[in-house]
Amino acid sequence: MFGIIRPCRHRLSERLQTSWMAHLCGLCLALRDDHGQLARTATNYDGLIISVLVEAQAAREDSSWRRTAGPCPLRGMRTASVAKGEGARLAAAVSLALASVKIRDHVEDRDGVFARRPVAAGARAVTRRWDRQSAGSASAVGFDTAVLLDAASRQGELERSLRPGGSVLLVTEPTETATSAAFAHTAVIAGRPGNAAPLAEAGRLFGRLAHLLDAAEDQAADAASGAWNPLTATGTDRAEAERLCRDAVHGIRLALREVELTDRTLVHVLLGHETDRAVERVFGRARHTASCRRPDTAGAAAGTTTGEHPHQAPPQQTPPGQAPIPPWVPQGPGFTPPGQKPPNPRNLLAGCAMWALMACTCQLLCCDHEDPFSRERREGFCQRHDCCDCGDPGCGDCCNCCDGDCCDGCDCCDGCCCDCGCS
Repeated sequence: MFGIIRPCRHRLSERLQTSWMAHLCGLCLALRDDHGQLARTATNYDGLIISVLVEAQAAREDSSWRRTAGPCPLRGMRTASVAKGEGARLAAAVSLALASVKIRDHVEDRDGVFARRPVAAGARAVTRRWDRQSAGSASAVGFDTAVLLDAASRQGELERSLRPGGSVLLVTEPTETATSAAFAHTAVIAGRPGNAAPLAEAGRLFGRLAHLLDAAEDQAADAASGAWNPLTATGTDRAEAERLCRDAVHGIRLALREVELTDRTLVHVLLGHETDRAVERVFGRARHTASCRRPDTAGAAAGTTTGEHPHQAPPQQTPPGQAPIPPWVPQGPGFTPPGQKPPNPRNLLAGCAMWALMACTCQLLCCDHEDPFSRERREGFCQRHDCCDCGDPGCGDCCNCCDGDCCDGCDCCDGCCCDCGCS
């Protein structure tokens, strides 16, 4: 799954994490239903923003935009509530069209295995089929993918005609145009035509940001392989590229303020905060972001007792005579209390059988589970490593102090969790 938006579990509240996964699974299933199993490889984090924007603008009951999906190995063979409807279908069509463009670029550049003729021929056949399929499904929701394909064709012409010293923004223009059109069409689907203009601006800047970050991230590898890179070709240094990226993030936030949304929380987190995180991943931090008021120090400032915070649940009371339970120890239904032996450990044969079942259904990797032998509660490998070892320089240092969904744009918590300057 590719994309610059990669939210970490530690920066999302439970509600936002559930909503994020609903859109991710909804996009994947929409690709499968409309275009076949192979199309699910086009699932990407940035594409599901289309689905998020449609749902955030729509005045509707939550149940009308959700459906229950069947068991999936990536969810540990569990069912889940996933996004459905025109937003998911538009996201699928856009993702498929962009994936087709990306594969075509690899073929033209003869990258890796695409340099081999049989692979290139097969890839071209896939891109032609995906172009037709994305155009058909997009037309069903009133969107014309020709703007995406035209932008892709102009991209190659611009790169070939670009002279050294030219503006890098000339190269990003086709990407800006394509994402602008996709963002603006979410307003049409949601029945909010007044949102089309600010969403088009937000999409234009998001396209610029994505293109520049991709170029900056690949610059060293492109130089080693001799591949064309827009920053190198135009002589744009990394300081200027970083400035353009941070200006784009700021512009996205300003544009979103003009958008009328039913629920802006997830949109604000993804486009207002995670875009900034993406810039930090590529260029490093521009400022110190540890000004987050921690629960153990925020009490006096917020007028609460020590260890409490107005956006956190009160601490659980420890029964008399029992040692306090550290906050990182899992608690609740299905978790064995510390110091107590879990009931009925399995014998070797039953444990091996259960291990095989859980391994085949991805429960050992993708979700919390009972140990096949001891029946103690364990975290899945993906759950343990999808955040703190993700390489995000801001991961884990900022926060659960406002739980990500306490407010509308962090106005009420005065920047306590994000230091984004949006309050």
